[in-house]
Amino acid sequence: MRIGVTGASGLIGGALVPALRGDGHDVVRFVRGSAASADQRSWDPGTSGLDPGAVADLDAVVHLAGAGVADKRWTAARKKVVLDSRVLGTAAVAEAMAAASGPTVLLSASGIGWYGDTGNRLTDEDGPPGAGFLADVCRRWEAATAPAEAAGVRVAHLRTGIVLAAHGGALGKQLPIFRLGLGAPLGTGGQWNSWISLRDELRAISHCLGADIRGPVNLVGPAPVTNREFTKVLGRVLKRPTLPVPVPGFALRAALGSFADEGVLIGQRLRPAVLERSGFPFSDADLESALRCALSDGSG
Repeated sequence: MRIGVTGASGLIGGALVPALRGDGHDVVRFVRGSAASADQRSWDPGTSGLDPGAVADLDAVVHLAGAGVADKRWTAARKKVVLDSRVLGTAAVAEAMAAASGPTVLLSASGIGWYGDTGNRLTDEDGPPGAGFLADVCRRWEAATAPAEAAGVRVAHLRTGIVLAAHGGALGKQLPIFRLGLGAPLGTGGQWNSWISLRDELRAISHCLGADIRGPVNLVGPAPVTNREFTKVLGRVLKRPTLPVPVPGFALRAALGSFADEGVLIGQRLRPAVLERSGFPFSDADLESALRCALSDGSG
């Protein structure tokens, strides 16, 4: 397949491009600014959008672009950047694909923030939408693919959980603390974390390209854990002690602002029902396997 990828310099996109090429696909990267090589095409999702001619010869697009949710403190201005980077970018891709009448598949990034706080309830793709800023972003993000869907493009919304990679994301930020023996549960520690290894994230995206999957698909592992259990397993894998006293919610709010309440202290216990029904085999079905993969020679 000839596949276009946005967000190709991010944690997932940066690993996805070589993985797809390794599987024999021809990959085109969409970049802001001028294209610097034959495998790049220029786009500007905030202003000029995406020229339909830039996607006309593609079979599929994997749209991963968007400002980092946890990269900066949530001010009103930062929230607007997070929202606009997703909604405007997705609309630009969807409209270009609809106008081009070429690509037949759009895999568009989303997040498990769509569900809000699920508490202890095990939730699959049929679960109700949640409340809060991230849930609203995800709803509007997914709705922005409407032009492509109306044009007959098969659209799947990749609701990704916590991607485990040593060189980035949430785990990348935690590792220095845990290696010092200062890792601890966050908040009550009883909130559920839905995670996926980076290699399974990449394999799941590839699977969705070929399988007849459309609509929401939870890109999470089959065994979510509480934050307390996550802390325990990560300490064991690193062979480092962890602190018995959890980091209180007020300290997390002081450090992270309002992101703490939506990105750290809530529980999200999710099931990858669509992947399971489609026969997707997880390489890392348990947390310890996923963490060891992430800490290995870069395969995760």
